[in-house]
Amino acid sequence: MPRRTVGRERTAETDVGTRFKTIAQNRRARFNYDLSERFEAGIVLTGTEIKSVREGRVNIAEAYARIRDGELWLMNAHIAEFKGASHYSEHDTLRPRKLLLHKREIARLELQLGRERSTLVPLRLYLKDHHAKVEIAVAKGRRQYDRRHAIKRRETEREMQRATRRRER
Repeated sequence: MPRRTVGRERTAETDVGTRFKTIAQNRRARFNYDLSERFEAGIVLTGTEIKSVREGRVNIAEAYARIRDGELWLMNAHIAEFKGASHYSEHDTLRPRKLLLHKREIARLELQLGRERSTLVPLRLYLKDHHAKVEIAVAKGRRQYDRRHAIKRRETEREMQRATRRRER
């Protein structure tokens, strides 16, 4: 029987052994946007930023991604300052951070963004085998009535699930 350790974070393990630890999620993005294609991108961080990410001091609720000069940048993502750092190594909490994707993926994203009224939204920031990754999606904004329709559909599905559970008893 494996030994249990106290105080360790829980990580998800896939069938091939890759370990994931979700640091931050953007739950509002799934409600405010219709998401189509998703990408996994690496993120370029400084030493104190990765330490703050490992502590979970990240907020990507207001963040978005932008293509500038053939490179992909994560804008407006808040990574708090690391408490143990000296004042010489402090970082700007809202600075643009470069995302790492292949050139052909960036070109495909650029075509999709030019065609339709869409944007790039980060869905979650996670650690994958000790590397910080961001899951971004091509997102198209929902109108107010679409959001209301999504809420109504979700509530009716819940009611159907409750009714089937009651029948089973």
